[in-house]
Amino acid sequence: MIPVAEFKQFTEQQPAFKVLKPWWDVLAEYLTVAMLMIGVFGCTLQVTQDKIICLPSHELRENLSEAPCQQLLPRGVSEQMGGLREVSGLKNNLDLQQYSFINQLCYETALHWYAKYFPYLVVIHTLIFMVCTSFWFKFPGTSSKIEHFISILGKCFDSPWTTRALSEVSGENHKGPTTGRATATAEASAGPGKAGEGEKEKVVVEPEKVVTEPPAVTLLDKKEGEQAKALFEKVKKFRVHVEEGDILYTMYIRQTVLKVCKFFAILVYNLVYVEKISFLVACRVETSEVTGYASFCCNHTKAHLFSKLAFCYISFVCVYGLTCLYTLYWLFHRPLKEYSFRSVREETGMGDIPDVKNDFAFMLHLIDQYDSLYSKRFAVFLSEVSESRLKQLNLNHEWTPEKLRQKLQRNARGRLELALCMLPGLPDTVFELGEVEALRLEAICDITFPPGLSQLVNLQELSLLHSPARLPFSLQVFLRDRLKVLRVKCEELREVPLWVFGLRGLEELHLEGLFPPELARAATLESLRELKQLKVLSLRSNASKVPASVTDVAGHLQRLSLHNDGARLLALNSLKKLAALRELELLACGLERIPHAIFSLGALQELDLKDNHLRSIEEILSFQHCRKLLTLRLWHNQIAYVPEHVRKLRGLEQLYLSHNKLETLPSQLGMCSGLRLLDISHNGLRSLPPELGLLQNLQHLALSYNALEALPEELFFCRKLRTLLLGYNHLSQLSPQVGALRALSRLELKGNRLEALPEELGNCVGLKKVGLLVEDTLYEGLPAEVREKLEEE
Repeated sequence: MIPVAEFKQFTEQQPAFKVLKPWWDVLAEYLTVAMLMIGVFGCTLQVTQDKIICLPSHELRENLSEAPCQQLLPRGVSEQMGGLREVSGLKNNLDLQQYSFINQLCYETALHWYAKYFPYLVVIHTLIFMVCTSFWFKFPGTSSKIEHFISILGKCFDSPWTTRALSEVSGENHKGPTTGRATATAEASAGPGKAGEGEKEKVVVEPEKVVTEPPAVTLLDKKEGEQAKALFEKVKKFRVHVEEGDILYTMYIRQTVLKVCKFFAILVYNLVYVEKISFLVACRVETSEVTGYASFCCNHTKAHLFSKLAFCYISFVCVYGLTCLYTLYWLFHRPLKEYSFRSVREETGMGDIPDVKNDFAFMLHLIDQYDSLYSKRFAVFLSEVSESRLKQLNLNHEWTPEKLRQKLQRNARGRLELALCMLPGLPDTVFELGEVEALRLEAICDITFPPGLSQLVNLQELSLLHSPARLPFSLQVFLRDRLKVLRVKCEELREVPLWVFGLRGLEELHLEGLFPPELARAATLESLRELKQLKVLSLRSNASKVPASVTDVAGHLQRLSLHNDGARLLALNSLKKLAALRELELLACGLERIPHAIFSLGALQELDLKDNHLRSIEEILSFQHCRKLLTLRLWHNQIAYVPEHVRKLRGLEQLYLSHNKLETLPSQLGMCSGLRLLDISHNGLRSLPPELGLLQNLQHLALSYNALEALPEELFFCRKLRTLLLGYNHLSQLSPQVGALRALSRLELKGNRLEALPEELGNCVGLKKVGLLVEDTLYEGLPAEVREKLEEE
């Protein structure tokens, strides 16, 4: 006897798999259990009780061609037995062993195979049905995907984030849509008892909508938020993996088709052979030499029961076959390799939930047959809007107001600045820091400023470095007159948000990004007409000309900086219109000559031409037209000499010529009587003209990293010198005249060939040890009283 429990593994999959079983599969499963019970019951009877009982037939030999039991078939058994010629068992002259032999022989030879093996056939066919039904749950290529899907589905269904997201939608439907967009906020201070008292409520991220969360929604703790974040990643990877193929769909169709074919085969042969299960069986065997008889009439004891079981089995098979046919109809009458979340999008308001295809779509169709709520809750983790809400919530948990306050620092302008870098989003808690004056956001993707930005009433400076940001119109109005400084850095300048050019109170605008190759020549920039207060404009790009829109602010622009990263700036005619310009920087613009357009800038006070390819500066004579020019920076170029007419620049106060290729200086440089700072370090100077002593206003002189072997005595006539940098030259001695520089507070002598320092250094009353940069051995060689003076506080 085979216990039914042995077949349990065929009928039971993992309990979680039930969500992928539509009603017809569940019905088919119960039918197979019923058919299996029929087969097991029949097999048990077959093994323990099934037998036939045979009696010899006394027909004459000439009538042996007729069936031995033919006379008994039309009427009842008892009546026919009364018509037999011999009714006494003893007159058959057969003993018990002979009867037993005949019974076994007739059972094997005379009984039809269908009557003998019917229970076993039922068990075999049922097992095949079970295998066909559950094969895709066991096959490695499909079971792994199914198990993974069921695991993710269960976690998504039970996740607190799912409940929260759907509750937010309920709140949205209750409140109704409004314009704008906000970010999700978890306010720990909001409580049920504060309703109607201006409490801070959570706002949900939704394109085109601002939604306030109902206070009834429970807040997620940090652990739950991290788990939901991991679920989003799992769903993304699983979707990519499963949407690539349709093995689940194909396997389900194949096993269904196989079951239908099996159903027709079973139905046909069972209907044909079921009548072979007969109560009376005629048996002819050549045993006359052993028993004296060759014809027997046998009684199949369990035929009546087996016949009833067979008809019952055929009925179950028919119902099972109808479910298989319905399954085929369901598979082919609609596109199951595509799944649309349209109804979920309409119900939840998450318009970005994508439709899916292939095996992913097929499994969701099966899930809908079980419970459509699963698909609805699962869809929450397919929505990017929902994911952004979760990221926002996790950010708010991680970046509390107290933690953000610890990051506040004073920037170079003295403003209280909050700098955030490489975050997945912008925490809403930022907008609780009303004292913030400068906000610096770097490498933060897809920022949309929420209405809470209006709480930063002291905000004057904003930096968006590789952080694209959207600003609702209401907030544009808020920032329009408040924001004074804005920095935007992006890959391409066309990514600069348009709202930037509408901030009419802006005083400084710093833009960094490249023009696309097709636009680099035109160098088109958005109109700056709205920037009525703009005084400083900085542009770092690859433009081949000064953008024409710069002239929109010509009347009030005071400082213009163009950094071209080595790309050659060809057209500068637009500069001529900047009549109010005071400072101009043309950095790394590939210039080989000083542009003539500069000489038209009558108000120019500072000019910086750093990192260009200047070899000759003969045009320096034209700077006399720039009568207000005070600072000229020609550093980091390839200038080989300074022309004599540098003397015309009498009003110049600062001249930077470092990092060039100068070997000599003209004596006429001493006629620039207004010079306060002269930087000619990092050149190849071997000597200095004595006329430098005429620079009586000189306070800072940098001569480091040259090849100077000696200094002219006249140099020490510059009594106002405060800084003298002579490091890394070839000086072998320092003149005692250095003691005449009483205002000297910084003296660099490192890297020379000095053997001793003059004791007259003690006369430099402004010089202290901290301002004297020299080798320790040379310092120790000074007289003790000199060192005491230098070390005095």
